Amino acid sequence: MPLFLMQTRLSADALHQPRSFQTLERHVAERVQAHCPEVKWVASYALLGPCDYVDVFEAPNLESAMRVSVLVRSYGHAETQVSPALAWPDFKALLQQLPDDRPAPAAG
Repeated sequence: MPLFLMQTRLSADALHQPRSFQTLERHVAERVQAHCPEVKWVASYALLGPCDYVDVFEAPNLESAMRVSVLVRSYGHAETQVSPALAWPDFKALLQQLPDDRPAPAAG
């Protein structure tokens, strides 16, 4: 199944105290599971920087990934950015399928 990375930044009014992260995560996870049962969560990481966390998930298609993003945005009071990803071993396999030869330099 295709892999997606979703960076999320919560709005300032989404959290009232530090433990609100857990409540919000549970609420959003329930919505995603109910509306996107075909999506498989792979990992979640808290971040330092402009985003609060990044989630890694598998979805059968772009539409499913977009549903996840919309649910997180609406129920999580957040901004999201979703990117398709390819596991490093799969990327290396893709590279092996590409030609090794470089085009000859143009004569000047």
